[in-house]
Amino acid sequence: MTTAPARSPKDVAVIGAGSYGTCLAILAASAGHRVDFWCRGAAAAAELQATRENKLYLPGFRLPDGVTVTADLETAVRGKQIVVGVTPSHAIRDVLGRAAAWLDPDVVVVNASKGLEDGTLQTIDRVYADIFPARIAGRATYLSGPTFAAEIAGGMPSAIVLAGRDPETTAMVQRALSTDRFRTYSTDDVVGVLVGGAIKNVVAIAAGVSDGLGFGSNARAALITRGLAEITRIGVAMGADPVTFAGLSGMGDLVLTCSSDTSRNRKVGLALGRGQTMAEILADMRMVAEGVKTTKVAWDLARKLGVPAPITEVMHAIVHEGAPARETMQRLMARSLRSEKD
Repeated sequence: MTTAPARSPKDVAVIGAGSYGTCLAILAASAGHRVDFWCRGAAAAAELQATRENKLYLPGFRLPDGVTVTADLETAVRGKQIVVGVTPSHAIRDVLGRAAAWLDPDVVVVNASKGLEDGTLQTIDRVYADIFPARIAGRATYLSGPTFAAEIAGGMPSAIVLAGRDPETTAMVQRALSTDRFRTYSTDDVVGVLVGGAIKNVVAIAAGVSDGLGFGSNARAALITRGLAEITRIGVAMGADPVTFAGLSGMGDLVLTCSSDTSRNRKVGLALGRGQTMAEILADMRMVAEGVKTTKVAWDLARKLGVPAPITEVMHAIVHEGAPARETMQRLMARSLRSEKD
């Protein structure tokens, strides 16, 4: 991976050693930054530091020399200029909440997790507002878009969007993370980027179910298109700009996640469509499929907002209530006819 010119090296922490955290640690070091990479568990961190390869979550890619692995959260975040949070969304409040005590007041936190918080129904920026001092929360940025970890780690061309409410810090992170193979766009629509990144995983499970049932390409295209309409309705009801959903964190991420067999959420749907139970699927999974938890939260959120969300509704029935996949998916086709604008 080669870097873009005119970049000042930063002290960066990457928090979370799954596949995406690993690829962002590789990206940041390849871009010339000094990276502390936090891995839960001393034994796992020591092995990763010694072998320089995340054999469990992202095998085949070597950590650059600029990456130091640690299991000590304070060591990872103290004194850093940029802290990238890449834990599963349900772990944000715990892990980054603990890290908050050691953050520099001028740090810029970059969220790369996707999801909505169960119980509170909050987007991640609202969780940040709860766990961080106001200055840190107000300057935080949010990374989302159609990117798979192995392709970023391998230096394949990718584009992503970075949302933030503070233009200066957003621009700084945009420059810091961009390379000639990793293009970062910016936006101020934090809510739109977070909603698109979260709920597209629900639609990806639906697309997988459809394909697992053998419903074909027409059905998948319809689910992607109507899924985007559903995500947009929910996002706009929360104050997002509808234009955001035509971009990288909306349509871009949705198409990638619904269409590629690399997608963990699509794999969950495929297994459901082929007759496996959720218990069987989860027992076989090594990495988190955020859409499983997000399906319940999105269903609760849509009902709270009074927004029609038929795809989310049937996915909640299949994923969390054990409803039969074929009959439940066919309910979408049997809904009353309406205008496409609805």
